[in-house]
Amino acid sequence: MANIKSAKKRILVNNTKYERNKAIKSAVKTAIKKVEAAVAANDKEAAQSACVAATKAIEMAGSKGVYHKNNVARKVSRLNRLVNSIA
Repeated sequence: MANIKSAKKRILVNNTKYERNKAIKSAVKTAIKKVEAAVAANDKEAAQSACVAATKAIEMAGSKGVYHKNNVARKVSRLNRLVNSIA
């Protein structure tokens, strides 16, 4: 365990950020799964609305620094390609 006050604070701050980032990543994964489920069910309308919600969640996570901008772009691109694959 740390003895220096600043090191103790860093531990607290790191844990707080870790919990926050974990919650955001979990929400993004859930949103992506909803899109994939709608695509699997061949429901284009539901897939498009879920894709919009997922895109928003992913881009918010990117703006908060949880994901790198290229990672955000890749995730959004893959979702859009998946939704557009429904005939």
